[in-house]
Amino acid sequence: MNTLETIYHHKIIAIIRGAKKEDLLQIGAALKEGGVRLIEVTLNSPGAIEGIQQLKETFGAEMKVGAGTVLDPESAKAAIDAGADFILSPTVSKETIKITKRYGKVSIPGAFTPTEILTAYETGADLVKVFPASIGAGYIKDIRGPLSHIPLVPTGGVDENNISDFQKAGAVAFGIGSSLVNTKAEVNEAYVQKLTEKAKVFVQEVSAE
Repeated sequence: MNTLETIYHHKIIAIIRGAKKEDLLQIGAALKEGGVRLIEVTLNSPGAIEGIQQLKETFGAEMKVGAGTVLDPESAKAAIDAGADFILSPTVSKETIKITKRYGKVSIPGAFTPTEILTAYETGADLVKVFPASIGAGYIKDIRGPLSHIPLVPTGGVDENNISDFQKAGAVAFGIGSSLVNTKAEVNEAYVQKLTEKAKVFVQEVSAE
């Protein structure tokens, strides 16, 4: 499957924000064991570019690795050069969308209002990250009324208790951060086991629909 097909099929994008570079492979392996096939490393994490490259070299085609918190086209290009399969942003940066598409990668900018969401999509976004999604699944349902042709990825506020509500509201995929990957805890054997089990819960929730 290509990147976009993988996103539609597997749905869960695990967001790794602030993890130590030396912990990334263990975190990635635990997520993979739990059934997650999409990882986002935010660029405001230490050694993020090197971490993306390391994950791609280790997991190859088995995992799609994206760069998150990408604020400008230069950062997008650096992440793409490191092997990033998809680029996520918290905002609508038209130049970032354009350069992502120029190099054949999947673009997922962040937007909130209907105007921002439509602007992102018309600029070339493959999917639009609705951020923050803590406003609730009802907002996704409302947005999909007039903008049903735009695939939405709620991020920020999605957890194992409400993810099925977001899916029923019409979301095509989900950005899951601290409710899945706690980067403040020590990464040891117990942590890895717990992360794998938590990943399985999320995967099961989106597969149950």
